[in-house]
Amino acid sequence: MGMFIKAIEYVYAKNKITNNYLQKRFPDYDFSKFEEKVGIKNRYWVDENETAFDLAVKACEKLFQNHDRQEIDYILYCTQSPEYFLPTTACILQNKLGIKKSIGALDFNLGCSGYTYGVSLAKGLISSGQVKNVLLVTAETYSKYLHPNDRSNRSIFGDAAAATLISYSNEEENIGNFLFGTDGSGYDKLIVKNGCSRFRYDPDSPEIIYGTDNSYTDNHLYMNGPDVFNFTNEVVPNFTKEIVELNNLSLDNIDQFVFHQANAYMLNFMRKRLKISSDNFFIDLEDGGNTVSCTIPIALKKYSELINKETTIIIVGFGVGLSWSGGLIKIKSKL
Repeated sequence: MGMFIKAIEYVYAKNKITNNYLQKRFPDYDFSKFEEKVGIKNRYWVDENETAFDLAVKACEKLFQNHDRQEIDYILYCTQSPEYFLPTTACILQNKLGIKKSIGALDFNLGCSGYTYGVSLAKGLISSGQVKNVLLVTAETYSKYLHPNDRSNRSIFGDAAAATLISYSNEEENIGNFLFGTDGSGYDKLIVKNGCSRFRYDPDSPEIIYGTDNSYTDNHLYMNGPDVFNFTNEVVPNFTKEIVELNNLSLDNIDQFVFHQANAYMLNFMRKRLKISSDNFFIDLEDGGNTVSCTIPIALKKYSELINKETTIIIVGFGVGLSWSGGLIKIKSKL
């Protein structure tokens, strides 16, 4: 018994935010250098009344243009932009999509490692014989958490949703072994402090200045960029080697590496540490930016359009939590 990624579809939010637009908002910053270093030219943000759920519905409907929604046995919904604290957004999604009621549905709150966690969870559900078709949905609207004066984060993050169909197969296994990592001591390196149970939303929260041309309040997203960068480069390269070894392969056996698309500078730094050719290391940030849990499925969809044979891929997610995970997959053609 095996399983495989059968299809992926994605959508961006409709409002295109260019570097030229941001240049007007932050005239003292050189966005041409930013584009060259970080690799982001455009990102897309939702309207004020549009949510991650709205994007998720669009991505799923796009997927169901070619696949039967009534074959879905389980919905895994990864987001840090839920519709409500409760109920579970996955349950609302089941109803909105008109999927049968005899399914499982759950949310899980992970960011940049969310997709790789989701693929592994889907594998567990299928390999245990409980289900045959899992709908893995990732959806994020970090733009809603960004302070208007936070130039760094407004430059990086975009809104998107992706829908992945993972299915049972009578043929060989196309989803390999996965590994995981967690360091909760770094929980405050990427955080929205106010608005939940520990600290309520505070309309009078003071503005905090950090870095250069950046500010936020505790109601907004804060990211300690240098610490996140250091964590990533300390952990991810060796972790990637461990994933490859766990699957009884060597780095030379891997056709393509698809990491969370955080920023091009960080990705190339890790690529060089791993001594991987740029031809075998997919980077796709120019149009869309960092869409958190959606970057890997979007990259996989785009990469799949470039191949016509079976390809062995290592996928690795890392970020908020601090959390990281990754594993091996194989795809044969356009997803």
